[in-house]
Amino acid sequence: MTERDPLPDPADPAAMRRHYQEEGLDEAGLAADPMTQFARWFEEAAQAADQGLVYEPNAMIVSTADAEGRPGSRTVLMKQYDGQGIVFYTNYDSAKARDLAVNPQVAVVFPWHALARQVVVTGTARRTGRDETAAYFRTRPHGSQLGAWASVQSSVIGSRSELDAAYAKLAARYPEGEQVPVPPNWGGFRIAPRTVEFWQGRHNRLHDRLRYTAQPDGSWRVERLSP
Repeated sequence: MTERDPLPDPADPAAMRRHYQEEGLDEAGLAADPMTQFARWFEEAAQAADQGLVYEPNAMIVSTADAEGRPGSRTVLMKQYDGQGIVFYTNYDSAKARDLAVNPQVAVVFPWHALARQVVVTGTARRTGRDETAAYFRTRPHGSQLGAWASVQSSVIGSRSELDAAYAKLAARYPEGEQVPVPPNWGGFRIAPRTVEFWQGRHNRLHDRLRYTAQPDGSWRVERLSP
């Protein structure tokens, strides 16, 4: 039995705590619908990013479940939002896309830690149309367009060199300035929200949590949740 190097003194997560702000979130200040409220908070997160306080405010954690109910989570970038919901793009052969093909129910978290805020969305994900996908694909940097072809997302590969070789081959075929076609197995998902919760950190862990829930008539019910 070989002697192992001693582990460094671990950081104690139980001792880690931040005191959140006095300013809270109340029902009177909310927008009538959740995506308008989301737009307000996202704009403030984007402004905080300009000040170096928030890194990638459009980053969101997307959680899915497969046909057996086994969950999976990963961070992706939101690329559009409007009154219909939130859009992200991916390889349709990826693990999350395979999950959504059999179970379109999804949960999303925007973790804006620097602002002591998070937004939690639950809803149903549906593929975007090919025209919408192509329009977005054309806005991507040339290297990202090639990357969408080079990576068979979530599949096992033998080495990094295989991925680099696939990219180099594509770069030679489609040099900078030449139009890259949209991969047939790549596109967007639009998440139509069923609930949207706005969480604001407060002192003494008595956080504000206000949740919108979609109603059959198209309106939204707002409820305050205990922290």
